[in-house]
Amino acid sequence: MLKITYFIRTQKAKINGESPIFARFKFHNQTITMSTRQYISAERWNFTNKLRNPLKLEKEKVIRMSLDSLYLKFERKINERIRENSAIDLQQIKAEIIGKPKKKTKEIGLIDLFEIHNAAFKKKVKVGERSAASLQKYNRAKNLIQAFLKKEYNKDNISTKAVNGPFIYNLESYLKYDSIYRHKTGIQNNSVVKYFKTFKTVCNYAIKLELITKNPFNKYDGKLKVKEAVYLTQDELNKIEQKSFSNERLERVKDIFLFSCYTGYAPVDAQGLTKDNLIKNNDGDLWIKANRAKTGTRANVPVLPTTKFIIDKYDGRQKGLIPKLSNQKMNAYLKEIADVCGINKHLTWYVARHTFATTVTLGNGISLENVSAMLGHSSIRQTQHYAKVLDASVMKDMKKLFDKYC
Repeated sequence: MLKITYFIRTQKAKINGESPIFARFKFHNQTITMSTRQYISAERWNFTNKLRNPLKLEKEKVIRMSLDSLYLKFERKINERIRENSAIDLQQIKAEIIGKPKKKTKEIGLIDLFEIHNAAFKKKVKVGERSAASLQKYNRAKNLIQAFLKKEYNKDNISTKAVNGPFIYNLESYLKYDSIYRHKTGIQNNSVVKYFKTFKTVCNYAIKLELITKNPFNKYDGKLKVKEAVYLTQDELNKIEQKSFSNERLERVKDIFLFSCYTGYAPVDAQGLTKDNLIKNNDGDLWIKANRAKTGTRANVPVLPTTKFIIDKYDGRQKGLIPKLSNQKMNAYLKEIADVCGINKHLTWYVARHTFATTVTLGNGISLENVSAMLGHSSIRQTQHYAKVLDASVMKDMKKLFDKYC
């Protein structure tokens, strides 16, 4: 509840003997004092019982109305903030009522938002909550915006209010046709759409921190072009599994690849697995239990025979369950394996994850819900991108119809 006390300061009396009237406002644990800009003699102040008694002089009636008006202004401002669920600061209300100009604060720029977000994200990476690869993605997104600002505006930063339709259209065009990375010009549509999703994520984080009130990148409406996920058929998977390589390097790559084919773990997750992630349930079944580095969601997978064989093969030879290898080298060596095994597909480490979702699980009758859980997805919709229904599964269900109509 708002409380107010009026008093005069006789030590500041004017030559005519009138003293300034001050008001002391109290609201919860806040107290402020301010001048009412009204004056009265100490004699009249005491005679009227601080203007509480019935007043006869017109001047004193005007003063009383002014003091009442001041109280009502404070009360109105406080009630507005309560309705808006905003913080109540008596000093700020005082400044608004007496017309004191607000202190100008430095306007936050678009690059500032990225730096604030990325610094916070870096802390999550340090404690293992998020992956270093994701941080690299956010830093790359910031660098792309900076390069665009330098080229188009000759600026190092820009106000978020300047991120309008033309800005977004020109940024999209720059990313697709003019941006340069590792001597390559231009970024493909799907990657551009994902970068804009990253821009939105950074700005949504800024909204949570109340640095901005709306996301300027919500204006972007680019769409992903759906591509068929590359995966191995059972025959192709068997070719790789049954192939023995005299080259130790290729044999190691084959094992790492098969490990992901039978667990569905993405490269960054597979490389981070240790014996601590191996758990036996009450029935004696062995599971791998871990959180996905990308999203932090749980991805628990039963250990299949091939997976167990690979884990045992490399037991004690390194800290993790499988040997460590960079994603770049892994993909380069997988091309050799594809050539040797006569597989006419562009093999990458992620093909193993797609293979787990399709051939290993869905193709063997595992429900989409369970596949989604093992992949660590937060929704089945994500899984549908990876898990394509195989012709064999369709045929298996259609045979039920053949039996009915034959």
